[in-house]
Amino acid sequence: MRLRFLQFLPLIIFTILTSCKASKHIVPTTTIPAVENTYINTYKDIAVSEMKRTGIPASIILAQGMIESDEGRSSLARVANNHFGIKCHNDWTGGKVYHDDDSRNECFRRYTRAEDSFYDHSDFLRSVPRYSFLFSLSRTDYKGWAHGLKKAGYATNPAYDNMLIRTIESKNLHFFDTGYNPATGGQKSQVAVKKPATLPDTGRIIVPVSRVDENNLVVAHVPRVQENNNLKYIIVRDGDTREKIEEEFQLLGLELSRYNDLKNDFTVSPGQILYIQPKKDKAEAGKEFYTTVEGDSMYLISQRYGIKLKSLYKMNRMQENAEPAPGSMIWLRSIRPVN
Repeated sequence: MRLRFLQFLPLIIFTILTSCKASKHIVPTTTIPAVENTYINTYKDIAVSEMKRTGIPASIILAQGMIESDEGRSSLARVANNHFGIKCHNDWTGGKVYHDDDSRNECFRRYTRAEDSFYDHSDFLRSVPRYSFLFSLSRTDYKGWAHGLKKAGYATNPAYDNMLIRTIESKNLHFFDTGYNPATGGQKSQVAVKKPATLPDTGRIIVPVSRVDENNLVVAHVPRVQENNNLKYIIVRDGDTREKIEEEFQLLGLELSRYNDLKNDFTVSPGQILYIQPKKDKAEAGKEFYTTVEGDSMYLISQRYGIKLKSLYKMNRMQENAEPAPGSMIWLRSIRPVN
């Protein structure tokens, strides 16, 4: 019996040693992989900082930057520090470069630093009405943000949302949204993230008002006049009055209220979206429908897409002052068919 045991002793010892060696490589399920990506390590801090300032998930910011700039290798990123492919638009007064995109020789913004591209990207999403519904989502809902960006027409690629999700999950970017830092093997981030403000029925949106906030976070400048549905609009600032706005943009007494479907005696409030041109009867091409979420109203949708409120009610065969339930499909360019 003892001889039989000794016969198998080498095999038993080998099995034990092999098991011990293998156990050293077992990774607990709670361990977060360290980051081995230069782009992520370079820009993760600014992404988390922008999440804190604006409410946009850090994972979305990083994934968009990685995709749009080819992880910093694109000519726009290298020559113009433009990591998000932001075009000049009419109100851009900074540096410019020209690059073939949807059309030949299109104008793109040129930045002194790559960080300025990140700030501008965040402020662009915060200030354009068609993206405002995204800020009702949780900062940890990266899938909702990805699908929402596609829905709002951020990119023409029909697979853009899936590209974002694959990038986020393959690179573990979603851990940045929860306060964990993959670069330190799962240590908690010291950056506290505030819940973003939502856009109420007045068309109000919170925007930065200074270059540096109380946490020493750099704030990019939001242009005074912006565009939506090929219409010019502004966001009311602190200190603005209705009279000052009318004088600044040479508007007659009732034009501002008429352009924005407001009562003649309305008063302005900081953060309010005001069109300085008449809204249109339908949304821009490609914006056929909108599915409502909790807190939406017909007025809010009309401001978001630059559509006259009366036209929006008419297209959707709704009585004026009626409001849609969450999950309703609102038609933006044509009359809803009769069921």
